[in-house]
Amino acid sequence: MSAPSSGRLWRVAVLSPPLIWTFVFMFIPYSILFVYSFWEQVYPTFQPAFQFGNYLQIITDPQYFNVLSRTLKIALFVSLGAMLVAFPYAYFLVFKVKSAALRQVLYMAVVAPLWVSYLLRAYTWKTILGTTGILNSFLMSIGVLSEPSSVFLYNQTAMIVTLIYVFIPFMVMPIYAVLEKIPKSLTEASNDLGVGHLRTFFLVTLPLSIPGIVAGFTMTFCLTFGDFIAPFLVGGPDGLMVANVIASQFGAALNWPLGAALALVMMLIVLTIVTISDRFEQLGKGKFA
Repeated sequence: MSAPSSGRLWRVAVLSPPLIWTFVFMFIPYSILFVYSFWEQVYPTFQPAFQFGNYLQIITDPQYFNVLSRTLKIALFVSLGAMLVAFPYAYFLVFKVKSAALRQVLYMAVVAPLWVSYLLRAYTWKTILGTTGILNSFLMSIGVLSEPSSVFLYNQTAMIVTLIYVFIPFMVMPIYAVLEKIPKSLTEASNDLGVGHLRTFFLVTLPLSIPGIVAGFTMTFCLTFGDFIAPFLVGGPDGLMVANVIASQFGAALNWPLGAALALVMMLIVLTIVTISDRFEQLGKGKFA
């Protein structure tokens, strides 16, 4: 067998598994969703059609529009909250912790929870915020509350707190990585010129960390936007998100066409966010390269 032929066979052998996997588990399911989204429900089943009624219902029906708006709002608040917690923590690890061993321990303290079941991490906050949880017990012990309160659980605030805790590793990791790559000579030169620590932060450190912030924000936003478990555990009726509605359409409601349309709208929003963030990240790299 000639060398070019063996090379082609090797490329086919290497590329075939991922291409087959992509076709079977991505292209085919997404194509089925796309086709279903144009069908119509004729309860208790649905039938083939080509109409835009499902998409019009998502736009015009306040029920679905409000769920999409709520999901976007919660994803935004979670991403901003995680960023406000993650950036100071990553900055402290990179620039203030001198011991490499201690830095690694503190870094792993944030990343290690990723190895624990998501369900367990989310359920932890249900026990903390519940009527018999740690928060109620503490407030009662210091006299703030005379009896357990249910105000801390089954609302959007509980969801935001839970999701920040669950997804904050995805914000810390890229920010830590980009801060760690900032040459110490840049900050030292800025300080030697008498710029000061605060101006050095805003003129040097913060601009160079933008790619990490954008990457962490994007991951946290997209993961929150598609979350299903936290609304179920700590959200309550006022905390339902689009993933819960999609699950109900494919389940009890038996309205697969509407569920498929919602899923495609959700995918379109996520792809738009990823595209915009990638553009910002590239602009940041080009500006401060």
